Amino acid sequence: MSMTAPAASHSTNHPPDFKTEFHPHSKHPTLYQSFEDFGQQIPEDMALVSEPWRPFASEGDYIFAMIAVEAGLTSTQVDSLLMLFHRIKQGMTSSQFSKFKITAPYKGEDMMFQVHARPLWDWALNLLQNPSLAPHFVWDAQWLFKHDGEKYERFYTEPWTGDHWWIFKCVSQLPTRMEKAVLFTFILYADKTQLSSHGTVKGYPMVARCANLPVHIRNGEQYGGGCVVPELMQEERKTGCANLKHTVWHEAFFKLLEKVAKLSKVGYLYECYDKVLQWLFPVILILSADYEELCCPCPFCLVPSDRLWDLSKMYEMRTSEQHKEALAVYMDKKSVGEQKLKFLGLHPLKNIFWSIEHSEPEQAASFEPLHSLHGGMAGKHMHEELKITVSKLGHNFETKLEEQVSAFPHWQGLAHFDTQCFYTALNVLMTESSPAGYQLLHMMCSYLQLDSLIGLDIQTEKTIAMIENELIVFRDELKVSASSSWAVRNYSARPNEKMHGPLKDAYQDRSNDDNDSLLAQILCVDHHRLVIKLIQVCIDAENERTNLAAGDDAGNNEDNGGKFEENTKLSAPQQPTSLSDIETTHKDDRAFDGFCRKLETFLNTCLPTYRYPLNKWIRLQGTHTVHEYRYLKVKHVSMVDWEITTSHLRCSPNFHSWQWYDCALIQLSETKITFVQLIFFFTCKIGAYDDSFQFALIQLLTASTRVHRLDQDFNLT
Repeated sequence: MSMTAPAASHSTNHPPDFKTEFHPHSKHPTLYQSFEDFGQQIPEDMALVSEPWRPFASEGDYIFAMIAVEAGLTSTQVDSLLMLFHRIKQGMTSSQFSKFKITAPYKGEDMMFQVHARPLWDWALNLLQNPSLAPHFVWDAQWLFKHDGEKYERFYTEPWTGDHWWIFKCVSQLPTRMEKAVLFTFILYADKTQLSSHGTVKGYPMVARCANLPVHIRNGEQYGGGCVVPELMQEERKTGCANLKHTVWHEAFFKLLEKVAKLSKVGYLYECYDKVLQWLFPVILILSADYEELCCPCPFCLVPSDRLWDLSKMYEMRTSEQHKEALAVYMDKKSVGEQKLKFLGLHPLKNIFWSIEHSEPEQAASFEPLHSLHGGMAGKHMHEELKITVSKLGHNFETKLEEQVSAFPHWQGLAHFDTQCFYTALNVLMTESSPAGYQLLHMMCSYLQLDSLIGLDIQTEKTIAMIENELIVFRDELKVSASSSWAVRNYSARPNEKMHGPLKDAYQDRSNDDNDSLLAQILCVDHHRLVIKLIQVCIDAENERTNLAAGDDAGNNEDNGGKFEENTKLSAPQQPTSLSDIETTHKDDRAFDGFCRKLETFLNTCLPTYRYPLNKWIRLQGTHTVHEYRYLKVKHVSMVDWEITTSHLRCSPNFHSWQWYDCALIQLSETKITFVQLIFFFTCKIGAYDDSFQFALIQLLTASTRVHRLDQDFNLT
């Protein structure tokens, strides 16, 4: 049994937990904050429109339009709705796509490609005029520190907490005469996607995000999140030359960045929604892409292809000047220039990013974990190697591994197949039966350590050092197997990959075989969805403000992630049942042996500890009624980012056809913590007390076991 203990008080002599240093250009003093205050700043409310569904005559008209878009109605059915969309007033609409044609020579002929682009700067100004987004924009570079008991240690969260933004804000980068000179920073994501089921028609969408907005908005799916800006389509059978593809891509991308390139040199004076004048300088802060869209063998440094495995050595970093010099040599003497470009892994093309001030592509290119780790190193290599290794052991071992993967416990947030593969293979790839497989497990273990560290939402100086040390361990394991700045969430492609789906759906459901209008049809659907997001965010903000003013907190249940006042909240209630019925129902479960007696002893022992005095011994009968719950939300300070977060725990014999009994780490005493398995959540009333007490039946996981070689080799204990 367990009950929630009172929170321990903090020492008043402890220095402030967090320190924020602002760039001198911002003229903000250093800010010191406690745990309770850090990350809890409430943005200033902006004046919202009273009828956020405009330009529709009523909210009902808007809802009808939203349903029409989501249902994919025919053009005849939505003609009237399209007229309404075109009547959207300036400032309430989003910039639409423009159509361009690009011509590129190929095999003695000029090939023409269609490009549809949403002007990037127009989209940026729309964000700045949105009342719901206005309070969340961050313009000043910051250095964040947390006190570790001895000193302040720097940590990194949002893009503006990194060195790159700080350097941009230096006097040498922005004009000193412009007091309101700030950066408007873009994150751009590029990848290709198959639009047709047979794979001949492919799209090359570019997704833009604003790095001045917090990550929960920037990576969200509502307005203020990612936006498809250009879309280049071509048929696979028409592309046979890499230089042609790169030429077309850069020419198309220039249409997107043409205005941004000009403004990056002189700035743009603009009054935002909060009536504050800002001199905006656009920059490309982060480029997120698969390595196919970046240069090889490494987009960051000049490591030779045959030395990619050696992670302990440092090589010269790539720069735009190297590319420009090699291109100049190529223009002067092609044979010599080709050798230089080949060494750099580049094509003889001018990079469009050179036209944008302070946006060197080699610095903006980011390590992308989705393609590099989960879909690359693990998904394409380790998993394949694991299948080959297990297949050599025979069918029985393959069957055993598959069964253990299927039976692997479920819990919220566990989505990585490589984690399941490692733990389920521990008793399959033994050192005696498969020395090569056992070595593969060593490499997978080090990879999982790296993946966990790299995937942290917050990086500190300590975790960065841990990553560097583990890289050396992984290199050594990789070598043996072969012979036998910011947090990753800021540049991950995972939020952008989800935007491929709506484009594919539009191609499959809302387009015809007319190649001339195919792009326009797809992007018209995408534009309608963006307008729906814009109007919906205004409606949601107005509804929230109305509910707060009325003191209405209805609808805050377990399914919509609503707020709750206490540290814990039980949900998924079951029918009341007696203590004797509980023992009967769980008669085959030893954890419920003597359940009534154990609960009685626990109450009489622990209630006084929790300041509930007892005048006499509490007696429980088998008829005493309790209420079972199968879902628990726990609000606590995260050890990852030190902000208030919510953990979701379940005790259910049948959750979507699975038995689901989560585990937790609890404070067993002042000096000891331990893992427990949750077995039964319930509430009951005791004697004269009016309160309904909340309890959990748990199984302590404290039994001592002999340390095996497996535990030592893989640090499992």
